[in-house]
Amino acid sequence: MEPIRETMKRVVNAPAFSERYNEMRREVLEHPGVQKFLEENAAEVDKNVVDKGLGKLYEYIYQSHDCNKCPGLGDCINTLKGFEPNLVLERGNIGIAYTPCRLKNQYDNKRRASSLIHSMYMPKEVMQATLADFEPDASRMEAFRAVTEFLDKATGPDNLPEKGLYFYGKFGVGKSYLLSAVANELAEMNVKSVLVFVPEFMREMKQAIGDQTLQEKVDYVKRADVLMLDDIGAEAMSSWTRDEVLGTILHYRMAERLPTFMTSNFSYLELQHHLTYSQRGEKEDLKAARVMERIKALTEPIKLDGKNRRN
Repeated sequence: MEPIRETMKRVVNAPAFSERYNEMRREVLEHPGVQKFLEENAAEVDKNVVDKGLGKLYEYIYQSHDCNKCPGLGDCINTLKGFEPNLVLERGNIGIAYTPCRLKNQYDNKRRASSLIHSMYMPKEVMQATLADFEPDASRMEAFRAVTEFLDKATGPDNLPEKGLYFYGKFGVGKSYLLSAVANELAEMNVKSVLVFVPEFMREMKQAIGDQTLQEKVDYVKRADVLMLDDIGAEAMSSWTRDEVLGTILHYRMAERLPTFMTSNFSYLELQHHLTYSQRGEKEDLKAARVMERIKALTEPIKLDGKNRRN
């Protein structure tokens, strides 16, 4: 039997093998990424180093660079999905180091941003809102400008405007959508937001008395970096939920100067009328006025109008 060394020598010296090897070598050396690497390391890389590292160079050129061969992160063709190869010198030899690619960085940033937004009973589709997709027509331009001004003043969790916005108007004009869009913009600044659908939240607060989690839940909401109360006034407000839940949350945020956003179908005046009458029909002007004073201290009213975009 022929020794393996002799067999390998015969195969390597065969014209067909030599031709394929030279073709591969030429293809590798013509790649722009390889040429750039060799230029940057010309003082340390000679022909011998290139020949020894030809396998690594070949592995490098057939992968995706800057996601140019990948339609999406899930379809990444690279050896390590979501990571792109970079040529490096390792103790005089050519090697490959992998770093997160552009698509993976976008994905990770989106996940990080999502983790900064806590939604309580808000519709999932609303939570995907972006300002880029918000259509600031004439009836919604004032709201768009107010949001832009707020975001321009916000630079991070330690530097936020003290006063939020109170969006009011009829159904389907984009009030909840705008809240979510602001939350997503703030998440890019590493600012945490809590979005609360008020009617469902108030129902849960009544149940929380029984399981002894009321104080914990109220504390979590009232201490949020940015609090967004959606659809206030749509709930059947009792004296207790108005004074002990909503009133407590708003008083804390007013005292701590924490930005608060709200949406409602009611104007300030209409909301005050709603808060005045409890479920039992009792008229409590003073208590309703106290809650409204906190709302006015925390927000600026902005009317949204236009067509119903849910239809």
